[in-house]
Amino acid sequence: MSTFAIVFYTLMIAASCMAAYYHRRDAFMVLFSLTLISFLMGLLGGEVWLRYIAVAIGLLYACGGLAYSFREFLVQTLPRDIAKVMRQAPLTASFGLFVIVVYVVAAIFAPVIAPFGEAEVVGSSYAPPDEAMILGGDQLGRDMFSRIIYGARNTVGIALLTTAIAFFVGSLTGLMAATLGGWVDQVCGRIVDTLMAIPQLVFALLLLTIVGTNVVNLILVIALLYSPLVFRLARAVAGNIVVMDYIEAARLRGEKTWYLIVSEILPNATAPLVAEFGLRFCFVFLAISALSFLGLGIQPPTADWGSMVRENATLISFGEITPLIPAAAIALLTVAVNFVVDWMLHLSSGLKE
Repeated sequence: MSTFAIVFYTLMIAASCMAAYYHRRDAFMVLFSLTLISFLMGLLGGEVWLRYIAVAIGLLYACGGLAYSFREFLVQTLPRDIAKVMRQAPLTASFGLFVIVVYVVAAIFAPVIAPFGEAEVVGSSYAPPDEAMILGGDQLGRDMFSRIIYGARNTVGIALLTTAIAFFVGSLTGLMAATLGGWVDQVCGRIVDTLMAIPQLVFALLLLTIVGTNVVNLILVIALLYSPLVFRLARAVAGNIVVMDYIEAARLRGEKTWYLIVSEILPNATAPLVAEFGLRFCFVFLAISALSFLGLGIQPPTADWGSMVRENATLISFGEITPLIPAAAIALLTVAVNFVVDWMLHLSSGLKE
């Protein structure tokens, strides 16, 4: 057994023992599970695989430390009530918040952060990384790092706007259908059932082929496809609220429908709707990236992570990781939002453990 393997297993076992001694059950389970997995992989692949596992574990520790530091920073800087909630947040949620903050900063300050313009040609095709282009160049010689930064503004911004439109339309119609009932509920329900019966990606490709692939059409088409899903959730949540006694009392007082929706139903449906907004953003974000990868999303020369994967896909045949960079950006944001949404659902459920 090499010196590297001895040191690695010693550190892993020592860390597991410390976690068990201080009764950190979750940390102990993670550390000891990683020790067993690394031992198995080391037997199968030798020291090479063990080094890869060590790098992965190091990155996991770094992410955990970053999440802990960011959580403590928020606890020290936020108001007392919010800081009390953040102090109990899991490391996954604080890591997700950190990633979201980084993406928001990159989107807002893209012209300041990016060293080159969005469509500026600064080198040769598929130029290797150097001091000027830290991630190399794409198929036209544009700086990959700059386009990744601008892609945060374009992809995430368009996905957020699309989600907001779909969420507004779907939740409003769902709350109105549950409040009014009768023929309004029946008509809205049948329209939603019809839209949901059509495969979303196929329907999106059909509509974008008909109306064109500019940004406005892309936003409206995706919002149209995802608003029925929001409608179903809003209708189900509001359906359990409109039968409550305080809603009947408000109706007997002569309150209007809009007052019932805004003042009585919506405050009691906020938690599941906010969680749905986060989940729906992930689906919309992935849908826009998929359409861009197929050539019907955000059009060149606008930087978009989905189209960047398609444009540089040929490099995979040569062992280059350039196409994986925008793909990793997509995956990282999706995982981060899901971490935050899981935490919000836990808070809204009222569970202590």
